[in-house]
Amino acid sequence: MMFGRSSLRSISAFGKICSQRAFIGPSLLVANRRAFSTIHYRLQEQAATDAKTKAVKQKKAPKHGWFNFFFKASVFSAVAFWGYLTWKVYVETNPRNQKPQSELKDNGNKKKSIVILGSGWGAISFLSKLDTTKYNVTIVSPRNYFLFTPLLPSVPSGTIDARSICDAVRTIARATPGEVKYMEAEAIDIDPKAKSIQLEHNSQRFSIGDAFINNHEPIRTTIDYDYLVYAVGATVNTFGIPGIPENASFLKESNDATAVRQKLFNAIEAARRLPEGSSERARLMNFVVCGGGPPGVELAAEVKDFMDQDLKKFIPNIDKEMKVTLIEAMPNVLASFHPRLIQYTKNIFNEQGVDLRNNTMVKRVDDRNVYCSHRKPDGSQEEVTIPYGTLVWAGGNTQRPITKKLASKILEQKTARRGLLVDDYLKLDGDDYIFALGDCTFTTNPPTAQVAHQEGHFLAEYFNKLSQVDDYQYLAKKEPERAEKYSQKLERVKKSMLPFKYNHQGSLAYIGSDRAVADLSWGSWSTVALGGSLTFLFWRTAYVSMLLGIKSKILVVTDWLKVSIFGRDCSKDS
Repeated sequence: MMFGRSSLRSISAFGKICSQRAFIGPSLLVANRRAFSTIHYRLQEQAATDAKTKAVKQKKAPKHGWFNFFFKASVFSAVAFWGYLTWKVYVETNPRNQKPQSELKDNGNKKKSIVILGSGWGAISFLSKLDTTKYNVTIVSPRNYFLFTPLLPSVPSGTIDARSICDAVRTIARATPGEVKYMEAEAIDIDPKAKSIQLEHNSQRFSIGDAFINNHEPIRTTIDYDYLVYAVGATVNTFGIPGIPENASFLKESNDATAVRQKLFNAIEAARRLPEGSSERARLMNFVVCGGGPPGVELAAEVKDFMDQDLKKFIPNIDKEMKVTLIEAMPNVLASFHPRLIQYTKNIFNEQGVDLRNNTMVKRVDDRNVYCSHRKPDGSQEEVTIPYGTLVWAGGNTQRPITKKLASKILEQKTARRGLLVDDYLKLDGDDYIFALGDCTFTTNPPTAQVAHQEGHFLAEYFNKLSQVDDYQYLAKKEPERAEKYSQKLERVKKSMLPFKYNHQGSLAYIGSDRAVADLSWGSWSTVALGGSLTFLFWRTAYVSMLLGIKSKILVVTDWLKVSIFGRDCSKDS
């Protein structure tokens, strides 16, 4: 047994005293020895107790364990998340004061005007990144909202409400630092020489499934510009196939998605009134999609999910009667994706019962049938007739009439058949004051929302620097004594104005049954092909993060939550 130093010193001192007084007598010596033994025993006992107490303290579990740490981290994360969410909602619903438009900048230089035509991906991406205090900005579009098109195929099935993926142009414009004016009108003519645009505003009423209808005489005005950002997008390309415009629905605008839903339910309810097993009933219960790109694939998958997961609960045997057919002229759907993902998509469609018709080209359409030419593996052609109750055309893009009209007025654009020709800075060939981006242009980049989004950000940064160039040139003339200093700054800004370079980040597509495919890229050297349920979660997370406003993010997540709890709504007008 070990003793402390103080205990040993006490024992030693006691022993010396006893030895010095040993002459007192034998009886006293015996008593001293007994006392010494008692003290020694008690000291041993105390030392043992101290050692046990120390060992217990060392073995005792720490006060703060892993569970406690994760609990506190979770509470902190939840509080931080709701705090951030509350702050984002407050900022969006209480926009800051904007700097009003004026003729001059703060330095006395003239403030140039920018007119933005369009409210799609290119136009809104440009507006959101532009320093609107440096220009007098006006945005013109007949559509007063931005539509998040990647989630549009989820609208006909009721997975997402159309209003959840629409952001008002005025809301987006109000969030910029400088005042932005919005005009709800359509450009009907552009004069590049006079730098003016003729606008037309129609008194419109909304009719489901139809175009806008004029009830009154249109109002026409003219607006001038210093710079024109042309981002009107494209319209649906029917490739001149007879019967498509008259009989097919498109999937380009929010009202298109609503029309598809109404036509689908009209066909179902009409079929329910006919005898089971009849050819007319089978025709009405066939939902046909033409186009094997991501929009067509996702629409077919969404409608199939709607039938199998929700409608069958309320309409007996509809999952067995209802048929979804996807027609694609090319050998594969999702042709731009990795071959493994293409095969995975085919397997999932086969598992779900989607009738996939590859190598099938649509020749003409009437009000009941789609007439196609199918190319067999041996190269021979076979004529195929596919009856339909609801037909959706999800084909390619073509130029709008205003784009063709503009191209005809510029010599360098005479050969522009598939879109406007632009240089590396998105400046229109043949005009120094018109910039074009998005689907209305013809470049080496694909006509996708991702390209238009990056072009919008690039062009906004370009115009921010262009304003600096204009200011330095003005100040160099205004202050000759500092001209050299401004010239140096001017050269640095010009060197930083690099040409546009598209960075492909990948492609996503939903393929049904809570599964998705993702063809992701990191630069030009690495590609990752993913598919399955975890990819579906990634698909949802990626799209929520790309939504513009916090309102849209909350509404879309809420729509998904409602569907997971209550299922999709089965009313026609929802």
